[in-house]
Amino acid sequence: MTPYEELTSPQEMRADCEAAGRRLRLEAHLARAAAAAARPAPSIHFADFPRELPKREIRISDAATRIANALHLHLD
Repeated sequence: MTPYEELTSPQEMRADCEAAGRRLRLEAHLARAAAAAARPAPSIHFADFPRELPKREIRISDAATRIANALHLHLD
């Protein structure tokens, strides 16, 4: 479109926007956003979170140890 061309009518532009909104399913996104906005905010109080979380165990296989030793990566 060149700068000299006229834009389409406002009715046509509105119809194009509505068609794009239907194609993108904007109503569903807006409904999810409205539901998220209505939910209460998460707590910021320390007592609401667990104090002790178990640490995951990291196991190093024999194959990984051999590869690390071959690359001189000493991961002790």
